[in-house]
Amino acid sequence: MHLQEVGTRDGLQAEAAFVPTIDKIALVDALSRTGLAKIEVTSFVSPQAIPALRDAEIVMREIERRPGVVYSALVPNLRGAERAIESRADEFNLVMSASESHNLANLRMTREQSFAALSEVAALAHGAGVAVNVSLSCAFGCPMEGDVAEAGVLEWSRRFVDEIGACGVTLCDTTGMAWPGPVAALTRDFRECWADTELTLHFHNTRGMGLANVLAAIDAGADRFDASLGGIGGCPYAPGASGNVCSEEIVHALDLMGYDTGVDLAALIAAARRLPALIGHDIPSQIVKAGRRLDLHARPADFDAIRERALARSS
Repeated sequence: MHLQEVGTRDGLQAEAAFVPTIDKIALVDALSRTGLAKIEVTSFVSPQAIPALRDAEIVMREIERRPGVVYSALVPNLRGAERAIESRADEFNLVMSASESHNLANLRMTREQSFAALSEVAALAHGAGVAVNVSLSCAFGCPMEGDVAEAGVLEWSRRFVDEIGACGVTLCDTTGMAWPGPVAALTRDFRECWADTELTLHFHNTRGMGLANVLAAIDAGADRFDASLGGIGGCPYAPGASGNVCSEEIVHALDLMGYDTGVDLAALIAAARRLPALIGHDIPSQIVKAGRRLDLHARPADFDAIRERALARSS
């Protein structure tokens, strides 16, 4: 299994507090040492649009790069692409919605307008030797339109793979509407169409089905997942939504089931424990709260006395 961290972008962009640049760099460096396959470090959007990530260039330039880790960034337009190239991003993550309503609400463009703009960004990336991944938001449902047809998701995937040369596609459950049946079906059908294209699944835990969806995707042939440290993140168009599936919870579950994630879970939990002090509030992570399955607790202080009384009664 390939675990890809999105908390430093998808998570931090949703936070009201600005995490100091030096702390962002230290957090990415800590994540780099856990064995994650990819880290989406930041986003090269307008600093006015997302002030929480206004330090994108500094963070991307000053992180410690470890061999084998892909350092990705969300890139929305040509100016962002130029900034990302200058900052040595390994990969551009381009975002468009599979839903027309969500694309208009989120990006202020029709899907065709987004595709045309992202085609230009992809051409610039290819010219600079930078890999391109495309994330299709609302692939499993739109909060304004309801169900999104699988055929439409596959057609947009085809256009990004065949027409702009994306090396990877991420199918995103942006507002937590996915459930295992459609997840398995879409994963299988995508794999049948593009066996050599990297397929990533990006789930949110809005309705408590994040892990179930991960397992359904694995059964259908997926091996690459986005997750967010501490479970932070969300979407402004899903009122009441919780964050992304939690990195340490997914690694904990998959490790117990015998899957090789390549991730040092103890180091990942240690990184997650930094978050409350950085963002100013608690995090959803149940692993941080309760510990791993075999993180044992001390016996009660009067345990020996309890045992003695119990033995005395039995004699």
